[in-house]
Amino acid sequence: MSPTSPIKLQTFFDGAAMLLELGPAPANIVDREAIAALRGALKEAAIRPGLKAVVIRGEGKHFSYGASVPEHVAGEVDKMLPEFHALLDEMNQPGLPPLIAEVRGRCLGGGLEVALACDLIAVDDDAVLGCPEIKLGVFPPAGSALLPLRVPAGKAMAMLLAGEMISGIEALAMGLADLNADDLSKWIEHNLLPLSAVAICHTRQAARWPWKDATKRILPRLEQQYLGELMATHDAVEGIQSFLEKRKPEWKNQ
Repeated sequence: MSPTSPIKLQTFFDGAAMLLELGPAPANIVDREAIAALRGALKEAAIRPGLKAVVIRGEGKHFSYGASVPEHVAGEVDKMLPEFHALLDEMNQPGLPPLIAEVRGRCLGGGLEVALACDLIAVDDDAVLGCPEIKLGVFPPAGSALLPLRVPAGKAMAMLLAGEMISGIEALAMGLADLNADDLSKWIEHNLLPLSAVAICHTRQAARWPWKDATKRILPRLEQQYLGELMATHDAVEGIQSFLEKRKPEWKNQ
């Protein structure tokens, strides 16, 4: 990776595992530059022999504050959103080992969508996860497609409608997360390292069909709804603009 890349790539366990660290801290924003860097890093991981896990985490104390709000304005969002959704779809590509999100601190909006697209989510007890897009007058297409894969549909709906934040402890209890972040390294060492990398990748591909269905069939429809319908409304434009101007939104309910 380039020295100026927002993604830092490292290997551990003698090259059997890879770490992708999203920066720069503290916000670790998922903007177009970070999206492109992640796509490149995943392509590299998919052709690296013997790889048994890829861990994605944020630099510093937080996973990610979310996507870039300035890239959601008219003229920018129609470029950014397809690129972001292409990244999530490419997380299904053959050859990749399990993708594990290591979530500490804030994991919001687009950051949570990246975590949801991973195979496993490991959380710190004090992590804060949520999809707050509704407070900006919009909805998260990928969150809407992927969150119901992990939690009951009604709970996913409640989180999306209210922009509810949940703790790492709550995420583990409801099945949104799978592992405790403090145990992640030992879990990889004890459960994945003794196994065949080829078998791990094939098993991942075999069990990955819910994510593939979400990104191939459902997400394109939600992207069209977002760009073609939602962004034509007053309140969506107002929500983004008011955030950038640091003022309270004036909803017209239209």
